[in-house]
Amino acid sequence: MRSAPVEQSRASAELSLAGKVVLVTGASSGIGRATALACAQAGADVVLTYATNAAGAESTAGEVRALGRRTHVVRADVADSTAATALASSARAALGRVDVWINNAGADILTDAARDLPWIEKLDRLLSVDLRGTVLASWAAVELMRAQDTGGVILNTAWDHIAAGGMTGEYAQIFCAAKGGVYSFSRVLARTVAPHIRVNVLAPGWVETAYGAALDPAVKQRITDAIPLRRWARPEEVAAAAVFLACDAAGYITGQMLMINGGDVI
Repeated sequence: MRSAPVEQSRASAELSLAGKVVLVTGASSGIGRATALACAQAGADVVLTYATNAAGAESTAGEVRALGRRTHVVRADVADSTAATALASSARAALGRVDVWINNAGADILTDAARDLPWIEKLDRLLSVDLRGTVLASWAAVELMRAQDTGGVILNTAWDHIAAGGMTGEYAQIFCAAKGGVYSFSRVLARTVAPHIRVNVLAPGWVETAYGAALDPAVKQRITDAIPLRRWARPEEVAAAAVFLACDAAGYITGQMLMINGGDVI
């Protein structure tokens, strides 16, 4: 049995990212923005990327600076292999290293004009950005972190319903195809790069983002009624899970998927 002082010391580990550099892809809005800010609030300097929403990215960066943290903004198409490598180099040049790389960027196929795209184009976008982009960015992160004495942490983003198998419809099929690939890839990557690098997966459920705001109220209520906690997640709650998995308090966790879904998938 361990001594009490050791137990107390380990139990009191703070959810702190002080002194670390965190990179968040797709940080111009929604979950990515909330994650970048949560990491800054936990003490990290933040590299953040965007694809098209430059104003949103600069707004996020301004809030990071207001918290007294350094930040670096990069426009990046994570589905482009040269862009992923360039992003790693840019982050290292700007802030010296990357301790935590969070792959949050995802294709929007649910809002505005994207809702009316043909199904094959929606599938292509998801596979290109969510799956291929995650793989390429993870490889770039691994190359960068292997050169660091302190290693690092990679967090990839999946979807809680890949573990359920209970949904029907075209959206469920294509999201499960892309996000299931992210989950499987991440588990293999975790074994491959251990013990120098930890790899885990965030799997949000229904989150209050632009999609939820635009959803038909009756449909949204029907979804809400099926969630045991009877509400959708806030982006900040997904961000809090990211901070936990990124920090030293989660130092013995790798190859796992954490679902943030109010019990919707149990």
